[in-house]
Amino acid sequence: MSLTFAFHDAELTAEPDGSLWWPGQSALTVADLHLEKGTALARRGALLPPFDTRETLVRLQAAILRRNPRRVISLGDAFHDPNGPIRLSAPDRAMLDELARGRDWLWIAGNHEQDAVPFGEALDDLALGTLRFRHEPLPAATPGEVAGHFHPKAAIRVHGRKVVRPCFATDGERLILPAFGTFTGGLDLLHPGLRGLFGADLCALMLASTTVHAVPAAKLVSVI
Repeated sequence: MSLTFAFHDAELTAEPDGSLWWPGQSALTVADLHLEKGTALARRGALLPPFDTRETLVRLQAAILRRNPRRVISLGDAFHDPNGPIRLSAPDRAMLDELARGRDWLWIAGNHEQDAVPFGEALDDLALGTLRFRHEPLPAATPGEVAGHFHPKAAIRVHGRKVVRPCFATDGERLILPAFGTFTGGLDLLHPGLRGLFGADLCALMLASTTVHAVPAAKLVSVI
């Protein structure tokens, strides 16, 4: 079950797959796809299977079919490096083209791929309604900011067992999305470099296989 919440005069829905749905703007937002990460690492000598792009695209396809958005917003690092779009296989490129057909596709520049996008519109950031979309959160609190970059994850104890999951992170002023890509790591939400971006009302919207659970920061434990 997804989780719907109010954020700066917008009604948003956090999905269990890590995507963000804004029905008022018919906008589906995903962060940090890191497409072609496997092939990027393989070029450096890492022996890894090159299937991460297809798995991420299959997950993205399911999200798009579920919501049928008018626009898709990618919050940066859609590709793992600037040559990622060139390395897309013909079937993966065709699949991505089909997902974009009839929609506005907005690529926010990240720190990995910069302006390397296969189609659509490349932007440094995006103001839409009351919200501001960018890849990396600004150091100072920016009301209505929606960002990615940090791949947040959180941990809680359930019946004596630690459960670690990717999460959305918000304190009501800013919102950071989890990484949507299959082949991505994550940063503990309690890490000072991430926790310090939020105020006292920080809440983790932790992803489970079919649900999203809101957990106040006070109930979180260290991921490690």
